[in-house]
Amino acid sequence: MDVKMTGIVKTFGGIPALQGAWLEAHGGEIHGLVGENGAGKSTLIKILAGAYRRDGGQIELDGAASNLSSPHEAIAKGISVIYQEFSLAGHLSVAENILLEDLGRSGLWVDWAELVRRTRTLLTDIGFPDIDPMQSVGQLSVAYQQVVEICKALSRESLVLVFDEPTAVLTHRESEILFRLIRVLRDGGVCILYISHRLEEIFALCDRVTVMKDGKTVGCWPIGELDGSRLVNLMIGRELGDWFPSRNAIVGAPVLEVEALNAGETVRDVSLHVCAGEILGVAGLVGAGRTETMRAIFGADPIRSGRLKLNGREIRIASPRQAVANGIGMVPEDRKRQGLLLDLSIRVNAMMTPFNPFVSALGFIRNRGEIGAVETMSSSLRLKAGGIAATAGSLSGGNQQKVALMKWIAAKCQVLIFDEPTRGVDIGAKVEIRRVMNELAEAGVAIIMVTSEMIEVVGMSDRVIVMRHGAVAGQLEKHEINEEAIIRLAMGAEA
Repeated sequence: MDVKMTGIVKTFGGIPALQGAWLEAHGGEIHGLVGENGAGKSTLIKILAGAYRRDGGQIELDGAASNLSSPHEAIAKGISVIYQEFSLAGHLSVAENILLEDLGRSGLWVDWAELVRRTRTLLTDIGFPDIDPMQSVGQLSVAYQQVVEICKALSRESLVLVFDEPTAVLTHRESEILFRLIRVLRDGGVCILYISHRLEEIFALCDRVTVMKDGKTVGCWPIGELDGSRLVNLMIGRELGDWFPSRNAIVGAPVLEVEALNAGETVRDVSLHVCAGEILGVAGLVGAGRTETMRAIFGADPIRSGRLKLNGREIRIASPRQAVANGIGMVPEDRKRQGLLLDLSIRVNAMMTPFNPFVSALGFIRNRGEIGAVETMSSSLRLKAGGIAATAGSLSGGNQQKVALMKWIAAKCQVLIFDEPTRGVDIGAKVEIRRVMNELAEAGVAIIMVTSEMIEVVGMSDRVIVMRHGAVAGQLEKHEINEEAIIRLAMGAEA
């Protein structure tokens, strides 16, 4: 199926989100859609999916004008969107989620054997036969929940498939399986729209790419006519000479030392240390125990055994409050559920620490000082918002991540843990977040960075530890850090 959107206009509360945007994609191609957060990509796709009604413009499917006034109508016409935010029923099984629309069609009874058979066939076809069709979706890892979303769309035999950051939570192996599947669908005549901030995926997968900026379409090019620098320039409107800003930090003495840490079922005998002014990268496959280790250090999960030392002094951390009291902060992987209160203002989120420096002993807030501090941080982080009174939920993903970081800057932590600091943010925001991390390191903060982006591990880390099956598989010094060495340790391959 061919898709043509022309002159699309959409406003929210008088603020334009799309200003005459256009998109033209064909059956039998993988069409990339790129742009910074806030460029209008999600709004354009939600209009195609019937989730938003356009204020102007036209949509054509195979040359025929179409309304697409509701998600139901879009699905009926063969359009499925796999959003970054899952739409799954956690209490239902994998089979029930994938074939939800077919339940009850055969009458009063559900043929469970047939339901399981069809689900198992779908899962096997895309390379995930190990997922149990009768397992509750809420018990699956985030990566496997993404697989269920994809299967749900495939079960509809859609002619247009939109993927919104589909590999954000997948391992390298799982991503490769997904890419093979997408290519098979393309070769079968399906129109694939692929949205990703990972430009290496755009170049590896896409036949053509459309670039959006500030609610408008910049243009569309065959992928062979672009390179990374040119594409980034089209997206952000300026040259991007260095994806990893330079840093002049002096690495000092160890600040945090972790010895033989055991926590839950996935953290086994982990020992590590991070020094003042250092960025310690933590790499590994999904499920290696990286996030669980960081949560235990931060006091979010209980520690079964092990020792923590801060500046050579043994400390006990049984809660995040105790971690913050000891000068340890953490920017979590899931900023929307764990890092922010989306309905509250930027100012409130930025100062939501147990030890707000602008709150007196009697509980009174020094408004002028607090407002000034938040505005200074907003300016330093180059936050794009309508003022510090705007809600965190109204911001793009990259700007939400900056707000999540603000409270730890205000708390003046000695140690900062970043869990997937640039996941789901555009390339411009990635560079700015990395710049802030470098500035914190230059100020003497000890930084632990968990990231699934290999290029980020290599480009940002002074030293890397690689985790596998909940334990430290090895350590790489600065001169040893490269993709092959990290992958070998992560997969347990012999040198």
